Amino acid sequence: MEPWNLTGVSEFILLGFSKEPELQTFIFVIFLSMYLITVFGNLLIILATVYDSHLHTPMYFFLSNLSFADICFTTTTVPKMLVNIQTQSKVITYAGCITQMYFFLFFSGLDIYLLTVMAYDRFVAICHPLHYMVIMNPRLCGLLLLVTWIISVLHSLLQSLMVVRLSFCTDVEIPHFFCELNQMVQLACCDTFLNNVVMYFAAVLLAGGPLAAILFSYSKIVSSIRGISSAQGKQAAFSTCVSHLSIVSLFFCTSLGVYLSSAATHRSHSGAKASVMYAVVTPMLNPFIYSLRNKDIKGALKRFLGMAVIKGTVVTGLKSCL
Repeated sequence: MEPWNLTGVSEFILLGFSKEPELQTFIFVIFLSMYLITVFGNLLIILATVYDSHLHTPMYFFLSNLSFADICFTTTTVPKMLVNIQTQSKVITYAGCITQMYFFLFFSGLDIYLLTVMAYDRFVAICHPLHYMVIMNPRLCGLLLLVTWIISVLHSLLQSLMVVRLSFCTDVEIPHFFCELNQMVQLACCDTFLNNVVMYFAAVLLAGGPLAAILFSYSKIVSSIRGISSAQGKQAAFSTCVSHLSIVSLFFCTSLGVYLSSAATHRSHSGAKASVMYAVVTPMLNPFIYSLRNKDIKGALKRFLGMAVIKGTVVTGLKSCL
């Protein structure tokens, strides 16, 4: 087995979803719409949490970081696919493919760890409400965020370096709309045993671990909520967790479904279609789920948009006077 990509492969072909030309315009419009909704929706969440002092709490600090990660997560894959459709070219360079895979792994990992930290935040808020601000102090919040970034960087770097050492032959077609790790490993024409071991070990440790931590946090939260005597108190406590629990369920269930289906169907387009749920749809739905279920976010968005409208009116009035 050769240590580096010495086979002369300089580019790969992303097959995408369909080879039929008449569907390309439809796919382009759908994904462009979803991408714009994702960017603007998550950007509104970030701006609302930054400009509204009522949202300067640990919960919304992590939510704004999750929105930033979701924007970057989607940006690593969708724009390249849109460019390929527009130019009628499915080619991505070897360096571009490795770079895309690195950032996809980085931001997907960041999403997972931020969701885990947010579950811990809800655990402290509900199970230890009197000590919440003492425990979730700015220093701890910053440290938790730093740890999530460090783990994401190390994991994505390890997986990318493991792929760089592989050799690729004449088959350079990837049945996906981006350079997905599992597809890249399957494409190699050399021994990939070590890659598979590292890939599945990391999946168990770095995805299974956070999932176990989230489930443990919510088991404690449910026990604590059951101990609340008033129905109104139970509803108020549960309402703070519904949005986060919805995102966790959507992200982890779709991710698990994708990797189980990809393991069952070797090199199939079904994996590409299924991965749209967690790679595109979930980041798009995050702002809606949090804004529709959260009175604080809805109030902050109304105040922020109202302020923007007032500023725009004032600027227009000044220009007309001049």
